[in-house]
Order: sequence, then C-alpha cells, then structure tokens
Amino acid sequence: MINKPLQIDIVSDVACPWCYIGKKHLEKALESFDSQPVEITWHPFQLDPTIPVEGVSRDEYFANKFGSIDRIEQIFERVVGVGEKAGIDFNFDKMPKAVNTIPLHKLLHIAREEGTQIALEEKLFKGYFTDGIDFSDKEQILDFMEDFGWNREKTESILGNDEIGYQVTQEIKHFQNLGVSGVPFFILNNKYGISGAQPTSVFLETLEKVAQEMQPTETVGEACDVNAKNC
Repeated sequence: MINKPLQIDIVSDVACPWCYIGKKHLEKALESFDSQPVEITWHPFQLDPTIPVEGVSRDEYFANKFGSIDRIEQIFERVVGVGEKAGIDFNFDKMPKAVNTIPLHKLLHIAREEGTQIALEEKLFKGYFTDGIDFSDKEQILDFMEDFGWNREKTESILGNDEIGYQVTQEIKHFQNLGVSGVPFFILNNKYGISGAQPTSVFLETLEKVAQEMQPTETVGEACDVNAKNC
C-alpha cells in the first residue's frame, strides 16, 4: 500500500525574510520526518502591493516603514541572527530596492505547473536577500532566469502575460478570504495551520500529528456492504 502524500501548502511572499527562514525550518524538520511522503506547494502573497513596478530604494522604503535608523538596524540584526542559525546569509546592505513581487509570483506560477517551483523559490529568496538582485529591473530578471534554465523569450512572455497576473492576484485573494493576513503561513492537509517561521520542533510535532491521523484504522468484526452476498 502506497502512503498518500501529506500535503503542505505554503503561503509566502518572496520579499519576506521570515518566509525564507520558515522554509529552512520546515526543511530541517522534514529531514527527521519519514512517516509519510510529503508534497509541497507554494502560493503567492503580497506584503505590500503598493510598491510601484519600478521599486523603491531600500533605505527610503524601510525608513518610511519602520521609522528610525536604529529601529531598522535592530530588526535587521535580529533577522540576520535567526537566519544564520537557519543557514541563511542575509545581506540587507546589498539589497538595492524593495520590489513589487507580482512579476516573481508569475514566474513561480508557471514553475509550479512545470514542477520546478521549489527550486525557483529557493533561488529567488537567495537572489533577493543574499545576492542583491534588483528584481524591479526586467533585464536582471531575464539574466537571473536564464541562469535558472529559462530562455529570455520564455521569461519575457510570462512577465508580459496579464492572464497569469490575474490568476496570481485571484490566488492571493483566495487565501486572504480564508483569513491569511500574514506570511509565512503553512497549511497541512487543509486542516492544520502554522503561522510564522516557527521553530523546527513545532513543524516536526505538527507533521507527526498529521501523519498519525492519516494512518488507516483497522476494522474488526463483520459488516455488510453493498456488494455483500450474506446480508
């Protein structure tokens, strides 16, 4: 008997450092989890849909969002520290802009259809938070995706496709209607939700609980069914 996969849906934004940390914590938990096969699907979210397509300079954006330089540095310091423990090299100094992430979600939408979404998600996180890629610059996106294995014509076609953009925004609205107001948000088997970049132990405990519920129940005794000839 083949075990049914445990489904994990992750609602996330590429511009969310805690989503990157949560991804690493989940992956660490999965290294110790072998009760069930797991199937992961990423879903889009936008923390700030008001950012223009040309982006906003990093310093200007965070100054408006968090206020004082001291406050910004405290936040970055905390994220960097947690990130190091998770194996992430956050480099906020290299981040040129805060970006509108709809174009990136459009790429992830197609990658999901092609079975390469998880690999692209990791590459986008690293590109944004470690390598300083300016994802508001189409040429940089084209170069970035060429390195991923997509030719420039394919990437440009996806970026310019309004129907894909519509599907992405509808999916965002779907999860907002379900009550998701912050990310990362992890949904296990459409039943259990984990909000935020919880410690690895929380992920593992929840995975084990869900896996236990998925185990078949042994039936003892006689019963009738529609095909029975003795009832």
